[in-house]
Amino acid sequence: MSLSVFHGPDPLSRDGSGMSRKVRYLSHPQVVIDPSKDVRTWSLDDVGRGRVTALARSGALTGTATIISSGETKALETARPLADALGCELTVRERTHENDRSATGFLPPDEFERVADQFFADPDASVRGWETARAAQRRIVAEVEDSLRSAIDGDVLFVGHGGVGTLLYCHLAGLPVGREHDQGAGGGGCYLEFRQDTPREIAGWRPMEDLIARGGAHS
Repeated sequence: MSLSVFHGPDPLSRDGSGMSRKVRYLSHPQVVIDPSKDVRTWSLDDVGRGRVTALARSGALTGTATIISSGETKALETARPLADALGCELTVRERTHENDRSATGFLPPDEFERVADQFFADPDASVRGWETARAAQRRIVAEVEDSLRSAIDGDVLFVGHGGVGTLLYCHLAGLPVGREHDQGAGGGGCYLEFRQDTPREIAGWRPMEDLIARGGAHS
């Protein structure tokens, strides 16, 4: 599946100023792990909220005109403060959710890591009833493509999750699905960044603090 808006001289690849649009994908940071609650309703913990506050206050996202968020609580708690600080539009797209793991619900950390390894290792297989990596990749790629078609002029920030963000990265970078491209330990709060007309130049995950430190400049 290709993202047609990312290739060639299509006018959708640039904003109204004629400049290349900058697109970022940000995963939510640390959450309160509560086995009694649906994972999709988990909230950010104090560390996660503090990191979001620091990003919102930094000015690193200046130029962002549209924020598109997953409907999961932890993603919205990341996206809303950023949209408020920027005074920009926030759109919720439910289909940008994390890979569907509802078949198992909460898994203890060690068990989750083993199943996640299998999820990435065999992208066409459903591991214990989970959505397959291939299906999740098709879904997030299609959502990004459709979102960018309708986004207003200016840079775009997607706020979501590490799993589907990694699958998006693999697609854009032309890499096979693999967990070696995941954001790794640390609780999330990492970002991907690319120019819409040159998506293959995308770099791997970096912590949001790197974005704060360089003031949002594209490296």
